Amino acid sequence: MKYNIPTMLTWLRILLIPIFVGAFYWPNNLRTLGAMPSHWVNVFTTVIFAIAAFTDWLDGYLARRWHQTSAFGAFLDPVADKLMVAAALIVLVEFGRVGAIVSLIIIGREIAVSALREWMAGEGQSSSVGVAMIGKVKTAVQMLAILFLLYWDNIHLGNLGTFQTQIVGHVLIVIAAFLTLLSMVYYLKQALPKIRDK
Repeated sequence: MKYNIPTMLTWLRILLIPIFVGAFYWPNNLRTLGAMPSHWVNVFTTVIFAIAAFTDWLDGYLARRWHQTSAFGAFLDPVADKLMVAAALIVLVEFGRVGAIVSLIIIGREIAVSALREWMAGEGQSSSVGVAMIGKVKTAVQMLAILFLLYWDNIHLGNLGTFQTQIVGHVLIVIAAFLTLLSMVYYLKQALPKIRDK
């Protein structure tokens, strides 16, 4: 296996997952001692997820710019992305910040589309279900929603009032779930001719 900076960034994203999840549980005992208030747990996990989201963009950008794309990198990158999103959604469900149905829609779609792409690649038709604009918009809205739901605390804007991250996060995650369904329909439609042949 050839290591390069894009691949190392992808591995970093995977290694951040246990740190991200552990931050929600490890501080429970420390909070009783006043060592790590809930607000700072929210800030810490938001920063971790933001770093992961940034590396998701950065590793792809660098791989293309430096011509360091590889079959392994193409496999590992979406796996790391989906693991991070699934971990975040599961934790958010457990802490009552997002509904289980919304999370199931998003995670279920990721599994279904990944399986569809794998099958289409095996049929030599991977380009038919390549990443479309609706998928990119869905990802952007989904990432922003998760960031707000992780931060959870209101942001005071002085004379402008208070930015309620909980409400905005809930609205965005519902929009992301809707876009998730639309994008899945789009990819299924793209693959339909090949499915009918089978």
